[in-house]
Amino acid sequence: MTRPRVLVARAVFPEVVARLREHFDVEDNPSDIIYTPAELIARLQGKQGALTTGSERIGADLLAACPELRVVANMAVGYNNFDIAACNAAGVLATNTPDVLTETTADFGFALMMATARRMAESERFLRRGEWTRWAYDMFTGSDVHGAALGILGMGRIGQAIARRGALGFGMQVSYHNRSRLPAETEAELGARYVSKAELLAQADHLLLVLPYSADSHHAIGAAELAQMKPTATLTNIARGGIVDDAALAAALRAGRIAAAGLDVFEGEPAVHPDLLTLPNVVLTPHIASASLATRRAMAKLAADNLIAALTGGVAPTPINAAALLRPS
Repeated sequence: MTRPRVLVARAVFPEVVARLREHFDVEDNPSDIIYTPAELIARLQGKQGALTTGSERIGADLLAACPELRVVANMAVGYNNFDIAACNAAGVLATNTPDVLTETTADFGFALMMATARRMAESERFLRRGEWTRWAYDMFTGSDVHGAALGILGMGRIGQAIARRGALGFGMQVSYHNRSRLPAETEAELGARYVSKAELLAQADHLLLVLPYSADSHHAIGAAELAQMKPTATLTNIARGGIVDDAALAAALRAGRIAAAGLDVFEGEPAVHPDLLTLPNVVLTPHIASASLATRRAMAKLAADNLIAALTGGVAPTPINAAALLRPS
């Protein structure tokens, strides 16, 4: 019996590739080349499955050119690199890796918020430049996190994990806005209060973004929204690039319309808007919110689990479009 063929589009843990080889003929990418769209199509010829990352765009053109493809397993919780409507039309199952990165990402988001509020990156650069020669009462004074007003835009798994940290660990006053309101018992457990987006922007001392990217959330934070925030507020984005208008944010930071920002994601990443690179009041990290070793292993394992189940007659653990009908082998 012919074994299914799969592509592992980026470098992953060798033990995950070895596990996939137990079930499939595997083409992997240990050199971690990022394939162009044309190269990705060429690599997917004759493949029934693919383990992807956010680098690989799976759209209608690719699916039309790869008629044997049946499963695309993203090693990420976000899947804005997938055209789900096109996957549905082609009968291709798409999967992601939720849950396994929730707590790690929440840890990082909270750490990035704290680093932003307390001017840690700015003060470290000052120290490294050899400019620290004496103490001063106002040297790198930032804003408190404990007891402050925490605003969360997007209240899925990660947003709720951040709310718990803020309310229970730091005594913060937690407000949130989401497409749908949480059940009352969940709000009570989290110590979180539902407000309108306008209220959230106006009230938050620290605004943290954890909503998924879509056409509806593109530039959810732009010049108009930044103008509604407190001039002493911070903004932290661990969601996706494109949710924030980076040019408008850079202008707001430069003008002092908000105090500071912490960004793990960017429009057009890995490119970063050049204005952001020149500003002292922004903490920049290269999309690493889920980057603990244990979590990245769990993500890779879950992506592999999805491929193995879907291509060997089982049920994928974390489907995105469960209604998509898989074509017969």
